[in-house]
Amino acid sequence: MTLIDDDLVRYARHIVLKEIGGEGQKRLMAARVAVIGAGGIGSPAIQYLAAAGVGRLTLIDDDRVDLSNLQRQTIFATTDIGMPKVAAAAAAARALNPRVAVDTHPVRLEAANVAMLLAGADVVLDGCDNFATRLIVADQTLRDRVPLVSAAVGQFDGQLGVFRGWEPDRPCYRCFVGTSPDREAGSCAEDGILGPVAGVFGSLAALEAIRAIVSFGEDSAGKLLVADTLSLRFRTIALPKDPGCRWCGDQRPV
Repeated sequence: MTLIDDDLVRYARHIVLKEIGGEGQKRLMAARVAVIGAGGIGSPAIQYLAAAGVGRLTLIDDDRVDLSNLQRQTIFATTDIGMPKVAAAAAAARALNPRVAVDTHPVRLEAANVAMLLAGADVVLDGCDNFATRLIVADQTLRDRVPLVSAAVGQFDGQLGVFRGWEPDRPCYRCFVGTSPDREAGSCAEDGILGPVAGVFGSLAALEAIRAIVSFGEDSAGKLLVADTLSLRFRTIALPKDPGCRWCGDQRPV
């Protein structure tokens, strides 16, 4: 991967950071990030990943843009209403940075297609809105040994975690949430969501995807960032690995 003159200008503010520099920018440009969900979390994440110069984005979402999305899903415009979200998001990403390749999959991610959809990803960013899909994504990233950045928001709250459960001292997503496939949180339509909360956690998810590629600062895997914006409180919780976890612990099937 070579930085051309336009790259040196476009990414100048990255390149002057000693933690990233030219070599880090080259790694970003050679990387592939899969984004599950082009909604409240995926919207800013896609924008920042494209702006950062991630070489290839894979966007997965079976939904279409609705008027009610525009309060928080800032990658879309009113003229996008009715379009597949991945198509509209891809157009916005390419307009922001023509050097970024974007693959679109307007399908629902399921156990039958997850391996194909995530194949080749260096990082997976999960911002989907249902727990069953999150488990499917988490299990596949564990099998593939690909870092998982998982973000969720609701009303005035948000949480963000990075998971590399194949490592002996790091938990997997199942260590964190348990095993119940029936666990569901309320939807944004039912409970509401303050738009900027999605923006904050989508941006943080993009930051962690970039960190997984370039590796700067402290390793965030095995930690959970939790925010309550009603009181403007952020805290970080250490997540222990469950030695009895049947997916990544000592008792997993051989």
